Amino acid sequence: MKTSGPHNQQRTSGMPFGKYRPFLDTNPVDLPDRQWPGKRITKAPRWLSTDLRDGNQALIEPMDPARKRAMFDLLVKMGYKEIEIGFPAASQTDLDFVRSLVDDDAVPEDVTVSVLTQARTDLIHRTIDALEGFPRATVHLYNATAPVFRNVVFRNDKEATKQLAIDGTRDVMDYLEKVMDDDVIVGYQYSPEIFVDTELDFALEVCEAVMDIWQPADDREIILNLPSTVERATPNVYADQIEWMSKNLSRREHVVLSAHNHNDRGTGVATSELAMLAGADRVEGCLFGQGERTGNVDLVTVGLNLYTQGIDPQIDFSNIDEVQKIVEYCTRMETPARMPYVGDLVYTSFSGSHQDAIKKGFEARRKKIEETGDDTWDLPYLPIDPADLGRTYEAVVRVNSQSGKGGVAYLLSTTKNLDLPRRLQIELSQIVKNHTDASGGEVTADELWHIFADEYLPASEVDGLEPWGMYALKGTSMTTDEDARSHLTVTISVSGEDREITTSGNGPIDAFVAAIEQLGHRIHVLDYAEHALSEGRDATAAAFVEAEIDDQVLWGVGIDPSTMTASFKSIISALNRTRR
Repeated sequence: MKTSGPHNQQRTSGMPFGKYRPFLDTNPVDLPDRQWPGKRITKAPRWLSTDLRDGNQALIEPMDPARKRAMFDLLVKMGYKEIEIGFPAASQTDLDFVRSLVDDDAVPEDVTVSVLTQARTDLIHRTIDALEGFPRATVHLYNATAPVFRNVVFRNDKEATKQLAIDGTRDVMDYLEKVMDDDVIVGYQYSPEIFVDTELDFALEVCEAVMDIWQPADDREIILNLPSTVERATPNVYADQIEWMSKNLSRREHVVLSAHNHNDRGTGVATSELAMLAGADRVEGCLFGQGERTGNVDLVTVGLNLYTQGIDPQIDFSNIDEVQKIVEYCTRMETPARMPYVGDLVYTSFSGSHQDAIKKGFEARRKKIEETGDDTWDLPYLPIDPADLGRTYEAVVRVNSQSGKGGVAYLLSTTKNLDLPRRLQIELSQIVKNHTDASGGEVTADELWHIFADEYLPASEVDGLEPWGMYALKGTSMTTDEDARSHLTVTISVSGEDREITTSGNGPIDAFVAAIEQLGHRIHVLDYAEHALSEGRDATAAAFVEAEIDDQVLWGVGIDPSTMTASFKSIISALNRTRR
């Protein structure tokens, strides 16, 4: 036997990497006494959602007014207090939406709307005019300061670039004083656009010139937004830039440093977190990282990263599925299955060793809470409790393929009105795949229904299928006492012999599970869903249950006019499948 020696060196890629320059060769940062690496994040920053501006402008199909309003209402409901609502001088659509929020009195008193404008007098005036009727707002002015924009795009030198920022700030102040009532609270935000590529001493010079005009004070803050408009270096470099600016800005106590990070290098979240360590007071971004190119920083991930460290994000993420549903409606963009915290698969382990560790972790946690009352979260492979986000525990035995689940679900939904839970879709898709692998060809809607019924339903309900199943539900009788406890008498056929069982439980399903356990089975319900298949007096219900029965985890399905009976049938279905 031989053991391995030094590994072979990887060969060169052949790609023209020499055309790119190291970032620090073009825009170095001199910060030998940096302090941020030794600091900790201890509180949430101020948040600004720019979903309705950066997020919207990057969509294949921008939001219509109804979708914009749904997004705004969601952001308010979640707790965002600063929301950039658009670029009203850029289009009639943006202007109409901004005005609709005033007309509908849709903005709570504690929410500050923000509007964006370029440093042009006519655009500034139109932008400020759009704010009439808002009790509080922020005017956000920007101009590009980076060398490539000065030299290539606008052909301005440094002095002309700085003067543009000065003149724009003065225009904002003059027009605000002219048209705004004294009781309106108006803030100011300035962005040296493409800050990350701007020479630090020049970015500082421009920001100081802007502050000389605005004159920030105790009751007159200024927001300086320092964007990594295009992410160009490792997160530590941006942290150095933020700390350098924070140390060198005058009137720092009146300045809100705002980090606006994009995700071009895939490190937008890390860049924002390091910026907070370095002195950033506010983080700007979009839900689920919508935005130009690879997107803005994901506010959900940054917020929940804080949450997992015992820090209140001051944003309500407790119903993450609702957030996902509304964002997907508004943006017409699907959420990736691996998206942190919200993706369909992020609480799922397919590996048997992972599943075993998680199960043992849950058992240890239950025991610790019972014995000590300590509910500190400390589980293998799960950095956050899915229940905190309104999710169920999905780290159970799962089929390791999702092939065809979308098409299978679509056919059953459109032909049979069955809305299958996603994990049932995955399980069924593998069954269908096994069928197609054996028979070849396409599965029609009728063939799919036969496959589904033969697997999950009593065969007598579908013509042409052979009966199956050791157990069958024959009859039930349910009463509820004054303590809301359910008392159940149920008749179950076991291999053709009827058995009558009487049990009780905290509800119908709990009582029925107790009846199944009297038949000698161990059963634990992991997930349950139901919906109506039709309406009116002849309505039929479908019930879906995921259960662990005698160490097997699988789904069962029940269909019946009675919702309660459908739920019992779904458990019988799962029980029969363990013995098939």
